[in-house]
Amino acid sequence: MTKFATTLILGAALLATAGCAKKRPDVLPPGPGETVDPNAGAGAGTGTGQGTGAATPGSRADFQQSVASDTINFGLDQYDIDSSARAVLDSQAQWLARYPNVRVTIEGHCDERGTREYNLALGDRRANAAASYLAARGVSSTRITTISYGKERPLALGSDDGSWAQNRRAVTVVLQ
Repeated sequence: MTKFATTLILGAALLATAGCAKKRPDVLPPGPGETVDPNAGAGAGTGTGQGTGAATPGSRADFQQSVASDTINFGLDQYDIDSSARAVLDSQAQWLARYPNVRVTIEGHCDERGTREYNLALGDRRANAAASYLAARGVSSTRITTISYGKERPLALGSDDGSWAQNRRAVTVVLQ
């Protein structure tokens, strides 16, 4: 009788845990090294204008088409804004001045060298340096959020100077 009771209890436990399996999400986050289309999943009416080359004013696509770049790059272990970064951020500030209701997030990134903690802190300093520059150019700081990804989201995979240089960056993302 005890063997039957044990088998019954084990069977009930297996049945109960089988019902608790997690369902796989419909959309998975990007893997390392994958690039993400900022307009992906935005749905109809975003005005990306894929066929005509036109974008809805104030949209992510309009930002991409109108500014010099959405990315500024940094030197090794640096977070200062150099002259080329100033030119890019000036074009972003002009675009943001035309659309005062648009909010942005500035992402700070690093190359793979250094500890995770160090790179998160450095990415934060890079994102905040870009945000401070935009704020100094008249963009309200309430419209800007920052986040650091450290070395967790590399743009270029590889362990060479070229890849590392591409990964040391701050990226401005228009929120919709």
